[in-house]
Amino acid sequence: MNDSATEVDELLLRQLLREQHPDLAGLPLREVAGGWGNQMWRLGEELAIRVQRMDAGPDLQLKERRWLPALAPRLPLPVPVPVRDGAPTEHFAKIWTVMTWVAGTPLDHGALTRTEHAAGTLAAFLAALHDEAPADAPGASDFGAHPRDCAAGFDNFLHAVDLGHLADAEGRIRAVWDDAVTAPPWQGPPVWVHGDLHPANVVTAEGTLTGVIDFGALHAGDPAWDLAAAWVLLPPGGAPHFFAAYPPIDEATMRRARGLAAMKGLFLLLMGQNGDRGLPGGKPHWAPAGRAALTRVLQDTPGC
Repeated sequence: MNDSATEVDELLLRQLLREQHPDLAGLPLREVAGGWGNQMWRLGEELAIRVQRMDAGPDLQLKERRWLPALAPRLPLPVPVPVRDGAPTEHFAKIWTVMTWVAGTPLDHGALTRTEHAAGTLAAFLAALHDEAPADAPGASDFGAHPRDCAAGFDNFLHAVDLGHLADAEGRIRAVWDDAVTAPPWQGPPVWVHGDLHPANVVTAEGTLTGVIDFGALHAGDPAWDLAAAWVLLPPGGAPHFFAAYPPIDEATMRRARGLAAMKGLFLLLMGQNGDRGLPGGKPHWAPAGRAALTRVLQDTPGC
C-alpha cells in the first residue's frame, strides 16, 4: 500500500470513510475513468474523492485544500472545492480529499461546438483567475517556467513524436517555439495560474465549457501558461475570439503563450502515442487532440 502507484478499490475507500467521515460512508461510490497523479471516485451526486496515485507526495493535494476554497467564490465556472480531509492510516498511507463534484464531460471525451461561447467563457474564467496572487502563494515549478527554461523538454517531445501530416511543418513549429524562447519574461506581478489546462482538465456540456478541474499545478506566475489554452482547448478560429474577450496583453506574453501551446500540443501527441504503444500512462485519444492543437498554433495567430 505504500507504492507510489497505489490503486484503491471501493472496499478500501468505504473503510476509510467509515473511519474518518462515517456520515458519508453510505453514499454511492464509483470510480471515474482517467486521472494521472490522482485516482478519482464519485461519491453520491455532489461529491468526489481525490486519492493520491502517481503523485510522489501530498503537496499538490495540500495546495488544493489550502487555496481552492478561497479562489472558487470569485471564479465564473465551477471548480472542485475541498470539503473534507482524509488522513493516512495503517490501511492506506497517503492522503485523500473529499471535494465537490464538477458536472460535465471532460473535453478529451467531449467536444466544443459553440466556438465563440466557449472562447468567451474561457476568457472570462482566466481573467477572473489571473488576479495578483498574495505573497504566500505557491511559486512556479516546471509548470510555470519561462520557455527558455523548458527547451530540453520541448526538444525531447519534438524528437519523440510522430507528427504525421504535420511532419512538413516541423520547422514552423520549431520557429514558434524559438520565438517564445527569445520573448521577454512576464513583467507584471505574479498572478494566479492554473498551469495545466489541457483537454482532460476542463469539462463540457452542450458544446461549451462548464467547469475547470485539477488544480495540482496551481501557482503564482506568468499567465502565458494559461493563455496557451486558447490554442490547446478551443476549436479552429477560437483563439482570436478568446484574445478579443480577454484583457489586452503585450506582444511578449502572446509569443510565450503560443510557444507554450506548441509544447503542450507535442506533449498531448506524445502521451497519445505512448498509449498506442501500450506504454504506461498512455492515452491514445490524446494524439488527435495534440495534432489539432499544433495545427491551430500554426493557423490561428491573433494580434495583441
